[in-house]
Amino acid sequence: MHSPSLPLPAVSALPVPSAFYRRHLWLPLAAALLASTVLMGLGGDFWFADLLYRWEGGQWALKNAALTRNLIHHDGKLLSTLAWAATAGLAVWAWRRPEGQRYRLPLLYLALAVALSTGVVSLLKSLTHMDCPWDLSRYGGHLPYIGLFEARPAGMPHAACFPAGHSSAGYAWVALYFVALALKPAWRWPALAVGLGAGLLFGLGQQLRGAHFLSHDLWTLSLSWGVALGLYRVLLWRPQVSARSMHVVLPVVKERRA
Repeated sequence: MHSPSLPLPAVSALPVPSAFYRRHLWLPLAAALLASTVLMGLGGDFWFADLLYRWEGGQWALKNAALTRNLIHHDGKLLSTLAWAATAGLAVWAWRRPEGQRYRLPLLYLALAVALSTGVVSLLKSLTHMDCPWDLSRYGGHLPYIGLFEARPAGMPHAACFPAGHSSAGYAWVALYFVALALKPAWRWPALAVGLGAGLLFGLGQQLRGAHFLSHDLWTLSLSWGVALGLYRVLLWRPQVSARSMHVVLPVVKERRA
């Protein structure tokens, strides 16, 4: 006589570590390097900026427009700051109330990820010394273009346009993807869309003003993703085995007849 089959243990659908890193680190990094090569090495930055510049009539006509400067730049950054303050406030609430226990680390993670992402971008902006398109003679300015790895001639004014600071207020929220991954994985793609959508909007607004090249926003996104991934590994990571990569087979227990 056979005993009833034992129930299979619950197995997380999250990827095993090797697959996780391949999807979340190596593939995004390879894509960023390839895109950066096209934009910075093969002239993609200039191609797109030239397109916008010609479309605006050979000038940065939207540099001081209400839509780009006031709504997207000023109000967008303010909205991101308010969202971060609300996240920090919720994190404090979660750590003070028993019913918030499940959300303590995710909220702490989100507040730290957004703050660190914008902080890292701001720090790098002060170290790379790259000019904005609107400062270049190619686009009506008075400075020559100096590449990221080129020596900056003595006497040139300080520059702080790479990576893109404003779009970091949007792209920093890609950390929502990892919050959803920890709490409810089915929501991870809509959560990612929030961060990507905000970053794209802020980035395009600044490109229309002549403040940044495409590659500036690309590396802001890459840095924000890297910070979010690293903090996820530290605060939210729970090593589990993918149900797709491991099949649990339980032996059938036979009962001896008396």
